Amino acid sequence: MENDAWILNQLQETYDMLDDYNQRTLIKAAIGMIQEQSKRTEQMEGQIEGTIWSPKNWGE
Repeated sequence: MENDAWILNQLQETYDMLDDYNQRTLIKAAIGMIQEQSKRTEQMEGQIEGTIWSPKNWGE
């Protein structure tokens, strides 16, 4: 995902510039959350595609 790559890059750059522990922790959590969300989106897209192409659902 292009948007994910851009925001992750921006967050990583911000993380690298920060010295405050709390801010770094928040940025790191945001990075992890975006990565997990991206993974789940990809899994759901695969599930939807698999369901659409499932022959047992064609007659419904």
